[in-house]
Order: sequence, then C-alpha cells, then structure tokens
Amino acid sequence: FVCQAEMACFRIEKTKDGVAEVVLSRPSKLNTMTPSFFDEIFKIFDDLDVDSDVKVVIIWAEGKVFTAGLDLKEAAGLLSGSSTSDPVEANVSLYKHIKSLQNAFDRIHTCKKPVIAAIHGNCVGGGVDLVTACDIRMCTQDAKFSVKETKLAIVADLGTLQRLPRLIGRGAAREMCFTGADYPSDWALRHHLVNEVFPDKDALLKAARSLALSIASNSPLVVQGTKVVLNYSDEHNLKDGLEHIALFNSAFLRSDDLQEAVMSFMEKRPPIFKSRL
Repeated sequence: FVCQAEMACFRIEKTKDGVAEVVLSRPSKLNTMTPSFFDEIFKIFDDLDVDSDVKVVIIWAEGKVFTAGLDLKEAAGLLSGSSTSDPVEANVSLYKHIKSLQNAFDRIHTCKKPVIAAIHGNCVGGGVDLVTACDIRMCTQDAKFSVKETKLAIVADLGTLQRLPRLIGRGAAREMCFTGADYPSDWALRHHLVNEVFPDKDALLKAARSLALSIASNSPLVVQGTKVVLNYSDEHNLKDGLEHIALFNSAFLRSDDLQEAVMSFMEKRPPIFKSRL
C-alpha cells in the first residue's frame, strides 16, 4: 500500500494500481455504526469520487464480523424521543436525521468508482443497507445477513427496502425483511445477494483484490461511464435508458482511450488508459 489514512471508524489504504480499500476499523465494538461512522463514510466516498488516482474501491472490515449494525447505545436518545416538547419539531428533526444517514450510504451508490463489498461474519441491519449500496458483493462461508431492524420494531429506512428487492427479487426480499432472521451465505448466493462465496477471509480478500485489479486495468472513462449508465437505467425505463446511453456515447465515445485500445491491440501490448469522467 502506498497511502494510508486513519479515522475514528475507518482506515483508508490506497495502492499504486488505483485500488482504494475502505476498512471498517472498530473491531472491539463490532464495527457498529455511530454518528461518526456516517459522517466519515460520506466524506470518504465524496473524496474517492473525485480522486483521479482511484479506479476501484473495496470495502471490508477488521475483526470477527463485518458490522453489527447501528450502535444502539449511541442511538438510544434519538430512538427514545426528542427533548423538545413540540412533536412537530421533533418529527422534523428525526426526518432530517434519517435523510442525513440515507445520504451517507447513497454516496456509495453514486460514487462513479465501482465499489466491491467483501463481507465476512455477521452483516446486520445497517450493514445490509451499506452493502446493497455497493456494486458487487462477495462473502465468506460464515457470513450471515439480517435485516435486524424488524426485530427492533423499526422499519428499515436507509436503503435496504428500496435496493434489496432489485438484487434478490421481491419474494426473497420480503421474506428477509419480514422475518428479520439470519440468512446464511449459501442462501445469499442462491438469491444473488452475493456473486461468490469463499472459505475464509484471506481467500475473500484475495479474490476481491484480484477482481479490483481486473476492473482497474480497463479504461476509467469507460468503467465509470458504465456505472453512471447502469445507475441511470436502474431508475428509468428501457426507452429512457437507451436514449441516455445514445447521448452519453455521442459525448464520450470518441476518446483517447478508444484510440489507445485499438493501437495497443494492434501493437500487442497492454493499453495505457488516461481518460476518466
């Protein structure tokens, strides 16, 4: 690793190959999500989005679990009610707080760089919100996923209910969200929540890094453009999606990277791409 930064809840490592690793780094607290967690993850992905040296992001966690979800001790005051006597003011305050937390995970989704989630152990509550905002998920054999908010009498509100059905289908998503139960890695693989399952964390990280390098070897302009177009298509109908890609390629198709791809193929050498969004 050529660059490293430490924060309260995360560690950031970057390589010379264009891969950034965002590491949940509170293993003694089961990587639970505090207010600082949400503030930091928004800033991290805001920065990575515009960092021209970063082409791909991997997010993984230290310790025995990926995350135990929301830090309930930190959230106790918010969940129990506001100190204000005005119920409208209290509701508006809670609404703003929920929106700010949603924005943190949405920043992962809108980051132009592909994001790979490498999950081990328990991925609980907010952890499912987090990983469903990523582009690609892979996990260890011991991984378990649960929408634990249901067990806590909370309707999940940070993205799971919106993103999960698109990934695993309506029926499987409703089962998972209605029960709040733990779902093992083989279930996650069978329902396409994850792309692959690995025997242990070392194998998982090795595979995630290999995949990241494979993606990083392509034109950043094309990879980032592909994510922008895929995200747009997720939110629009087929006709709108086709119109969007026609406009996109009319603006970006004739790039230096396209010429470089052709020349490197003819000269039988690895391409050197420089263009990016």
